Amino acid sequence: MPLASDRASLAAFPIDWGGLAPLRLKSRAVAEGVYAGMHRSVRKGAGVEFGGQRPYVPGDDLRFFDRRALLRHDRLMVREFETETDRALWLCVDATASMSYRGRRAPGAKLAYAALIAAAMARVALATGDPVGLAWLGGAGTHGLPAMAGREAFERIVGALEATSAAQDWSSDGGAVERALAPIAKKARRGAVVLLISDLIDLAHESGAAPSGADRALSAFTSLSTGGRTLIALQVLDPSEATLDFEGNVRLRALEGGAVVEADAGAVRAQYQARLAALAETWSRALASRGGRLLRATSADPPTDVVRALVQAIAEVRR
Repeated sequence: MPLASDRASLAAFPIDWGGLAPLRLKSRAVAEGVYAGMHRSVRKGAGVEFGGQRPYVPGDDLRFFDRRALLRHDRLMVREFETETDRALWLCVDATASMSYRGRRAPGAKLAYAALIAAAMARVALATGDPVGLAWLGGAGTHGLPAMAGREAFERIVGALEATSAAQDWSSDGGAVERALAPIAKKARRGAVVLLISDLIDLAHESGAAPSGADRALSAFTSLSTGGRTLIALQVLDPSEATLDFEGNVRLRALEGGAVVEADAGAVRAQYQARLAALAETWSRALASRGGRLLRATSADPPTDVVRALVQAIAEVRR
């Protein structure tokens, strides 16, 4: 279980944007640096069928505005369409307390980096005509959003990302992940992509066990693959977490769960890295068995490279 050194700054639970701000400009630059979107064009053709109407909400594509409903009923309505598959991208961002960590080599906290990746992925998806939804694991000030397209969708997603702070200890709440993912399970249709951005750390394990196939967080996430949804997970770690690059005797404490460990960093480094590798392997195998994919990054990696890898992974698993 990766722990934060007492020598690091642990008090700043709001997003520490560091070298990543401002989010709107940076995420646009990252998205524009990606060579291609998740597919070539917006849906067209006979496979699209009229699926009813619903009240207009800000951010809806005005191309689907129903002028007849306005004239007849004096109500702003939009037309909805159904296809055999849904091209929506659902972003699920981990904002639990462990995501507040920022080590010495990272430009910002893990949550700030996750928000940048999420915003850039939203930009790419919206540019190719795909609606984007947003859900959270933990956090304070979080605001989930339904899948939506249109010019205002990006601003609403960025606003929700910027308003969130890292909070909540989910290390002992076995049902928290299931509850958080319930809106996606209910709303995401066949063909949707669900992208989880998380450190995968301190999400509850049954009976406090080490990472294993019984991991409730992993089970809850992989259950979303039913109904033909595509699952992608991006593990984001701080560079110091990924390598345990501290030297000498250190006192480490968990941001979730309250565990405190005193050890010689060099003596435990190999065992620590093996535990991280086992966690990643468990998630990778489980996702691969459902047709999904696990990618890994640190908060010091170039965001454009990470977004490009995500777009490529989505394209490959959809083939």
